[in-house]
Amino acid sequence: MTNPWTVASIPRFFFTRSAILRRQPSPCSGVATMSAAGEKNFSSDAAHLETIFKQKKALRSVVKRDLKSMDPILRSQEDEAIQRIVMEAPWFKACKRLCAYISSSALREVDTTQIMSHFLGSHPEDLQMQKKLFVPRVEDRNRNMRMLHISSTDDLIANSMDILEPAPVDADGNEREDVLFANEPVDLFLLPGLAFDKAGRRLGRGGGYYDTFLSRYQELAMERNWKQPLKIALCYSVQIVDEGTIPLTPNDILVDALVSPSGVIPISPAALEIRH
Repeated sequence: MTNPWTVASIPRFFFTRSAILRRQPSPCSGVATMSAAGEKNFSSDAAHLETIFKQKKALRSVVKRDLKSMDPILRSQEDEAIQRIVMEAPWFKACKRLCAYISSSALREVDTTQIMSHFLGSHPEDLQMQKKLFVPRVEDRNRNMRMLHISSTDDLIANSMDILEPAPVDADGNEREDVLFANEPVDLFLLPGLAFDKAGRRLGRGGGYYDTFLSRYQELAMERNWKQPLKIALCYSVQIVDEGTIPLTPNDILVDALVSPSGVIPISPAALEIRH
Protein backbone atom coordinates (compact mmCIF):
# COMPACT_ATOMS: atom_id res chain seq x y z
CA MET A 1 0.00 0.00 0.00
CA THR A 2 1.26 3.44 -0.84
CA ASN A 3 2.07 5.59 2.16
CA PRO A 4 -0.63 8.33 2.20
CA TRP A 5 1.59 10.74 4.12
CA THR A 6 3.59 13.40 2.34
CA VAL A 7 5.00 16.61 3.78
CA ALA A 8 2.56 18.55 1.67
CA SER A 9 -0.43 16.49 2.79
CA ILE A 10 0.15 16.69 6.53
CA PRO A 11 -2.35 19.20 7.96
CA ARG A 12 -1.05 22.45 9.36
CA PHE A 13 -1.41 22.63 13.12
CA PHE A 14 -1.40 26.14 14.55
CA PHE A 15 -1.09 25.60 18.29
CA THR A 16 -0.64 28.63 20.50
CA ARG A 17 1.86 28.44 23.32
CA SER A 18 -0.73 29.86 25.72
CA ALA A 19 -2.99 26.90 25.05
CA ILE A 20 -0.18 24.37 25.36
CA LEU A 21 1.27 25.93 28.49
CA ARG A 22 -1.95 25.78 30.53
CA ARG A 23 -1.07 24.69 34.04
CA GLN A 24 -2.05 21.10 34.67
CA PRO A 25 -3.42 20.00 38.04
CA SER A 26 -0.68 18.97 40.44
CA PRO A 27 -0.34 15.20 40.81
CA CYS A 28 -0.05 15.82 44.57
CA SER A 29 -3.58 17.22 44.82
CA GLY A 30 -5.87 14.27 45.43
CA VAL A 31 -8.32 13.17 42.80
CA ALA A 32 -11.12 13.53 45.33
CA THR A 33 -10.54 17.28 45.52
CA MET A 34 -10.37 17.79 41.76
CA SER A 35 -13.50 19.26 40.23
CA ALA A 36 -15.22 17.69 37.26
CA ALA A 37 -14.07 20.64 35.15
CA GLY A 38 -10.50 20.10 36.37
CA GLU A 39 -10.62 16.42 35.43
CA LYS A 40 -11.94 17.33 32.01
CA ASN A 41 -9.22 19.93 31.42
CA PHE A 42 -6.50 17.54 32.59
CA SER A 43 -7.79 14.85 30.25
CA SER A 44 -8.08 17.35 27.41
CA ASP A 45 -4.51 18.60 27.88
CA ALA A 46 -3.13 15.06 28.02
CA ALA A 47 -5.06 14.12 24.89
CA HIS A 48 -3.84 17.29 23.17
CA LEU A 49 -0.20 16.46 23.90
CA GLU A 50 -0.72 12.87 22.79
CA THR A 51 -2.10 14.16 19.48
CA ILE A 52 0.96 16.39 19.05
CA PHE A 53 3.33 13.48 19.71
CA LYS A 54 1.53 11.40 17.08
CA GLN A 55 1.74 14.23 14.57
CA LYS A 56 5.46 14.61 15.23
CA LYS A 57 6.01 10.88 14.82
CA ALA A 58 4.20 10.92 11.47
CA LEU A 59 6.24 13.88 10.24
CA ARG A 60 9.48 12.22 11.33
CA SER A 61 8.63 9.19 9.22
CA VAL A 62 7.98 11.38 6.19
CA VAL A 63 11.20 13.35 6.48
CA LYS A 64 13.31 10.26 7.20
CA ARG A 65 11.92 8.69 4.04
CA ASP A 66 12.70 11.82 2.02
CA LEU A 67 16.24 11.94 3.39
CA LYS A 68 16.77 8.27 2.62
CA SER A 69 15.68 8.75 -1.00
CA MET A 70 17.81 11.88 -1.47
CA ASP A 71 20.25 11.57 -4.36
CA PRO A 72 23.81 11.10 -2.97
CA ILE A 73 25.26 13.60 -5.44
CA LEU A 74 22.68 16.21 -4.45
CA ARG A 75 23.34 15.50 -0.77
CA SER A 76 27.06 16.06 -1.29
CA GLN A 77 26.43 19.29 -3.18
CA GLU A 78 24.13 20.59 -0.45
CA ASP A 79 26.65 19.61 2.24
CA GLU A 80 29.31 21.63 0.46
CA ALA A 81 27.03 24.63 -0.07
CA ILE A 82 25.78 24.74 3.53
CA GLN A 83 29.25 24.46 5.04
CA ARG A 84 30.62 27.12 2.70
CA ILE A 85 27.81 29.51 3.65
CA VAL A 86 28.50 28.96 7.35
CA MET A 87 32.27 29.36 7.08
CA GLU A 88 31.95 32.56 5.04
CA ALA A 89 29.36 34.14 7.35
CA PRO A 90 30.55 37.09 9.49
CA TRP A 91 28.80 35.67 12.56
CA PHE A 92 30.79 32.45 12.21
CA LYS A 93 34.10 34.22 11.64
CA ALA A 94 33.50 36.35 14.74
CA CYS A 95 32.50 33.36 16.88
CA LYS A 96 34.97 32.53 19.66
CA ARG A 97 33.01 29.86 21.52
CA LEU A 98 31.02 27.42 19.44
CA CYS A 99 28.75 24.51 20.34
CA ALA A 100 28.27 22.29 17.30
CA TYR A 101 27.00 18.80 16.58
CA ILE A 102 29.24 16.13 15.09
CA SER A 103 27.47 15.01 11.94
CA SER A 104 26.51 11.37 11.43
CA SER A 105 26.15 10.02 7.90
CA ALA A 106 24.06 7.15 9.28
CA LEU A 107 21.54 9.70 10.60
CA ARG A 108 21.73 11.64 7.32
CA GLU A 109 22.63 14.87 9.07
CA VAL A 110 24.10 17.86 7.27
CA ASP A 111 27.87 17.38 7.24
CA THR A 112 29.86 19.51 9.68
CA THR A 113 33.31 18.03 9.01
CA GLN A 114 34.68 21.07 7.17
CA ILE A 115 33.16 23.49 9.68
CA MET A 116 34.78 21.73 12.61
CA SER A 117 38.17 21.41 10.89
CA HIS A 118 38.07 25.07 9.92
CA PHE A 119 37.17 26.17 13.44
CA LEU A 120 39.74 23.92 15.12
CA GLY A 121 42.38 25.10 12.65
CA SER A 122 41.98 28.73 13.66
CA HIS A 123 44.90 29.76 15.87
CA PRO A 124 44.89 33.56 16.18
CA GLU A 125 47.95 35.07 17.82
CA ASP A 126 45.76 37.32 19.94
CA LEU A 127 44.88 35.22 23.02
CA GLN A 128 41.59 37.09 23.39
CA MET A 129 40.53 35.82 19.96
CA GLN A 130 41.39 32.16 20.56
CA LYS A 131 38.49 29.87 19.81
CA LYS A 132 36.89 27.01 21.73
CA LEU A 133 34.74 24.23 20.33
CA PHE A 134 32.26 22.26 22.44
CA VAL A 135 30.57 19.11 21.10
CA PRO A 136 27.82 16.87 22.51
CA ARG A 137 28.21 13.79 24.63
CA VAL A 138 25.03 11.86 25.54
CA GLU A 139 25.19 10.64 29.13
CA ASP A 140 22.07 8.49 29.42
CA ARG A 141 18.58 7.90 28.05
CA ASN A 142 17.04 10.59 30.27
CA ARG A 143 17.75 13.58 28.02
CA ASN A 144 21.05 14.30 29.76
CA MET A 145 23.63 15.62 27.33
CA ARG A 146 26.80 17.60 27.95
CA MET A 147 28.79 19.84 25.63
CA LEU A 148 32.50 19.20 26.19
CA HIS A 149 35.54 21.07 24.91
CA ILE A 150 37.76 19.44 22.30
CA SER A 151 40.91 20.76 20.67
CA SER A 152 41.21 18.13 17.95
CA THR A 153 39.12 15.52 16.16
CA ASP A 154 41.47 13.00 17.79
CA ASP A 155 39.54 13.73 20.99
CA LEU A 156 36.50 11.93 19.57
CA ILE A 157 35.53 8.29 20.10
CA ALA A 158 32.64 6.21 18.74
CA ASN A 159 29.82 5.45 21.18
CA SER A 160 27.61 2.34 21.24
CA MET A 161 25.61 3.70 18.27
CA ASP A 162 28.83 4.35 16.32
CA ILE A 163 28.34 8.12 16.66
CA LEU A 164 31.43 10.18 17.41
CA GLU A 165 31.50 12.06 20.69
CA PRO A 166 34.19 13.39 23.03
CA ALA A 167 35.82 11.11 25.55
CA PRO A 168 34.99 12.36 29.08
CA VAL A 169 38.67 12.93 29.86
CA ASP A 170 41.59 14.15 27.77
CA ALA A 171 44.83 12.33 26.98
CA ASP A 172 46.27 13.39 30.35
CA GLY A 173 43.29 12.02 32.26
CA ASN A 174 41.83 15.44 33.04
CA GLU A 175 38.10 16.02 32.80
CA ARG A 176 37.12 18.02 29.75
CA GLU A 177 35.69 21.49 30.22
CA ASP A 178 31.89 21.40 30.34
CA VAL A 179 30.27 24.41 28.69
CA LEU A 180 27.72 24.62 31.52
CA PHE A 181 30.61 25.33 33.89
CA ALA A 182 32.60 27.60 31.59
CA ASN A 183 33.47 31.12 32.66
CA GLU A 184 32.61 32.69 29.32
CA PRO A 185 29.43 32.58 27.23
CA VAL A 186 28.86 30.64 24.03
CA ASP A 187 28.42 32.75 20.91
CA LEU A 188 26.82 30.21 18.60
CA PHE A 189 25.02 26.88 18.54
CA LEU A 190 24.95 24.88 15.29
CA LEU A 191 22.04 22.47 15.59
CA PRO A 192 20.86 19.32 13.79
CA GLY A 193 17.29 18.14 13.37
CA LEU A 194 14.87 16.34 11.09
CA ALA A 195 12.55 19.14 9.97
CA PHE A 196 12.38 22.91 10.26
CA ASP A 197 10.13 25.77 9.22
CA LYS A 198 10.73 29.45 8.58
CA ALA A 199 9.06 30.38 11.87
CA GLY A 200 11.92 28.75 13.80
CA ARG A 201 10.25 25.49 14.70
CA ARG A 202 12.57 22.50 14.87
CA LEU A 203 11.60 18.82 14.86
CA GLY A 204 14.24 16.62 16.47
CA ARG A 205 14.45 12.85 16.64
CA GLY A 206 12.24 12.55 19.71
CA GLY A 207 14.87 12.18 22.43
CA GLY A 208 14.59 15.73 23.71
CA TYR A 209 18.34 16.05 24.28
CA TYR A 210 18.90 19.33 22.46
CA ASP A 211 15.75 21.04 23.74
CA THR A 212 16.63 20.06 27.31
CA PHE A 213 20.22 21.23 26.97
CA LEU A 214 19.29 24.50 25.26
CA SER A 215 16.76 25.25 27.99
CA ARG A 216 19.43 24.72 30.65
CA TYR A 217 21.92 26.90 28.83
CA GLN A 218 19.41 29.70 28.31
CA GLU A 219 18.66 29.69 32.04
CA LEU A 220 22.40 29.80 32.79
CA ALA A 221 22.91 32.74 30.42
CA MET A 222 20.06 34.63 32.10
CA GLU A 223 21.48 33.95 35.58
CA ARG A 224 24.90 35.25 34.53
CA ASN A 225 23.51 38.14 32.52
CA TRP A 226 25.14 36.83 29.34
CA LYS A 227 23.92 37.53 25.85
CA GLN A 228 21.94 34.58 24.55
CA PRO A 229 23.82 32.63 21.87
CA LEU A 230 22.55 32.39 18.32
CA LYS A 231 20.82 29.09 17.64
CA ILE A 232 21.30 28.21 13.97
CA ALA A 233 20.08 24.97 12.41
CA LEU A 234 21.66 23.38 9.34
CA CYS A 235 19.24 21.73 6.95
CA TYR A 236 18.91 20.16 3.54
CA SER A 237 16.28 21.57 1.19
CA VAL A 238 13.96 18.60 1.80
CA GLN A 239 13.96 19.29 5.54
CA ILE A 240 12.23 22.67 5.29
CA VAL A 241 8.47 22.27 5.65
CA ASP A 242 5.52 24.66 5.49
CA GLU A 243 4.98 26.90 8.50
CA GLY A 244 2.58 25.28 10.95
CA THR A 245 3.41 21.73 9.89
CA ILE A 246 5.55 21.20 12.99
CA PRO A 247 3.42 21.29 16.17
CA LEU A 248 4.88 22.67 19.40
CA THR A 249 5.05 21.38 22.95
CA PRO A 250 6.10 23.46 25.99
CA ASN A 251 9.63 22.03 25.85
CA ASP A 252 10.37 22.92 22.23
CA ILE A 253 13.05 25.58 21.68
CA LEU A 254 12.82 27.77 18.58
CA VAL A 255 15.91 28.43 16.45
CA ASP A 256 17.07 31.89 15.39
CA ALA A 257 17.95 31.04 11.80
CA LEU A 258 18.31 28.26 9.26
CA VAL A 259 21.17 27.63 6.86
CA SER A 260 20.07 25.77 3.75
CA PRO A 261 21.88 25.36 0.41
CA SER A 262 20.16 28.53 -0.80
CA GLY A 263 21.55 30.65 2.04
CA VAL A 264 20.84 31.94 5.53
CA ILE A 265 17.18 32.25 6.52
CA PRO A 266 17.02 34.68 9.48
CA ILE A 267 14.03 34.23 11.78
CA SER A 268 14.46 35.96 15.14
CA PRO A 269 15.30 39.64 15.71
CA ALA A 270 18.76 38.52 16.89
CA ALA A 271 19.37 36.77 13.58
CA LEU A 272 18.10 39.74 11.58
CA GLU A 273 20.64 41.95 13.36
CA ILE A 274 23.59 39.85 12.16
CA ARG A 275 22.20 39.14 8.72
CA HIS A 276 24.88 41.15 6.92
